Amino acid sequence: MADSNETDDGQRAGDAPVTELTAQFTTEQLLQIKQAAVRLQTEFEGIFNTETIERFMTDSQHRLAPKARFTNWLPMLIERFSRERLTALAKVESGVSERPSVLFLCVHNAGRSQMAAGWLRSIAGGAIDVYSGGSDPGAELNAAAIEVMAEVGIDISTEFPKPWTDEIARAADVIITMGCGDACPIFPGTRYEDWELADPAGQNTEFVRTVRDDIRGRVEALVASLGVTTGSN
Repeated sequence: MADSNETDDGQRAGDAPVTELTAQFTTEQLLQIKQAAVRLQTEFEGIFNTETIERFMTDSQHRLAPKARFTNWLPMLIERFSRERLTALAKVESGVSERPSVLFLCVHNAGRSQMAAGWLRSIAGGAIDVYSGGSDPGAELNAAAIEVMAEVGIDISTEFPKPWTDEIARAADVIITMGCGDACPIFPGTRYEDWELADPAGQNTEFVRTVRDDIRGRVEALVASLGVTTGSN
């Protein structure tokens, strides 16, 4: 059972005072967060104890809240981010996984890395665990990126910018970097690829389409290199 967890900046998950982090929430939102904690405790029963799950939820809250534009969505985002992190940590601590994991990293986690993650989820069809993150996450996804991905039948509108974390980076078999430079994590034994892609931020839809299509080709080559059986067309 996992009890000691450190974040990428060397702090234990959940070190921030709970009173400081919960002050911005309504009573209803606090109830939603408590209900989310119960769901995660059920999902990870026998893997992580209640204290570990609560630490990760508090830490995820601390990481997401400062840049959240719409706090009414925060309880849901905190639950999703915590679930991703706990799933990754379970893989790290067990040392085994049924599927390879890929982490896409850029600066803001709002355009390129989100499109790449969307493509990989679509092409791999669940055969690969997909993560994305940013060294300096933005407040929201690039609207043009959402639009052009929708054109090819991939919905990334429910995704959200988030920071990369130590446990997710350690769980990744492949880390794809997209311009995050020295802020990207380096772990011995992990496969790395640096994709030089044009930044879609502030660009028109036509330009972002070219970035989208460039990413698709790279993702298809990545999937082929991993040798997994997918449900892609």
